[in-house]
Amino acid sequence: MKHPMNLKSLLALFALMGATGAHAGNPDRAGSAGATQLLLNPWARSAGWGLANTASVRGVEAMYGNIAGLSQANKTEVLFSNTRLPAAGMSVNSIGFGQKLGSSGVLGITATTLSFGELENTTYETPEGGRGGFVPALANIGLGYSKSFSNSIFGGILIRVVSEATSNIRTQGICFDAGIHYVTGPTDNVHFGIALKNVGPAMQYSGDGLAIQGLLVTGSDQLTLQQRSGKFEIPSLLNIGAAYDLNIGEMHRVTFAGTFVSNSFTRDQGIVGVEYAFRKMLHLRGGFLYEKDITGEDRESWYTGPSAGLSVDLPFGQEKKSAVAIDYSYRTTNPFNGFHSIGIRISL
Repeated sequence: MKHPMNLKSLLALFALMGATGAHAGNPDRAGSAGATQLLLNPWARSAGWGLANTASVRGVEAMYGNIAGLSQANKTEVLFSNTRLPAAGMSVNSIGFGQKLGSSGVLGITATTLSFGELENTTYETPEGGRGGFVPALANIGLGYSKSFSNSIFGGILIRVVSEATSNIRTQGICFDAGIHYVTGPTDNVHFGIALKNVGPAMQYSGDGLAIQGLLVTGSDQLTLQQRSGKFEIPSLLNIGAAYDLNIGEMHRVTFAGTFVSNSFTRDQGIVGVEYAFRKMLHLRGGFLYEKDITGEDRESWYTGPSAGLSVDLPFGQEKKSAVAIDYSYRTTNPFNGFHSIGIRISL
């Protein structure tokens, strides 16, 4: 039996979260944020329709899209994903784990690393390189908790540690996500969601790489000048989404979804997507991301719009509630000619 929704409380929470993004969508600040690795969705299933499913994403994958959806994970869920940009020589590896606690709460942890291979070491004196290479290390680790407050309302919060480093310069920061889901309709087929992401203090680089050695005057002792880098903001954003499930008997489902993305450091975006499911085993999805001048040369995103993906779920166990799933997605980009994601999900 559903608990009645306190509509005034829900709207008040939406307004409070939305107020943080009221001044977002400022293209004049484009390029001024750091830690932009936080804007890369590492999970294949939701990337297949561009994260249009902010209002309906569930399980461990929700720790990126909308932490509220983590509460709808099964007893235990493990997820692996690899994303590659072949033309750029870059790969993203992610792992996530969710565990149900009690009857309504789920605790989750996720880790993402970015690999660029070895880059050429250049200096002012040797701009062509020839002095060896270095391997940058970018990673983030998130710990989240989500809870079902009723059959209709779900909420969660996540804390994420961000790290970027080379051999002689590094930075670390912390940020928070919060989100809510609301489900209604005769068969729980209408979804609304809102997610506030990447809210945290400014970050700053430090390390020996910011030091310069030289002579103050000819013949004097060598001095070391330690410089300070400027602080940079984390790219916070607000996602507001809705989704509708069209159930055609017990065999077919078509879901229509949309998300509005209010960015703090670039143009706002709109994402629409559709997913078809056959017997909860085969899923086909596609999406389109729109922002001003998305197909022109003045766009501020490397995405050029379309995305697509598919998933195959293989249930097992006595009641067929456990499953192994394989996810794949492709997103078009310019430059780098798009990227591919593939993931494996184990749900017990």
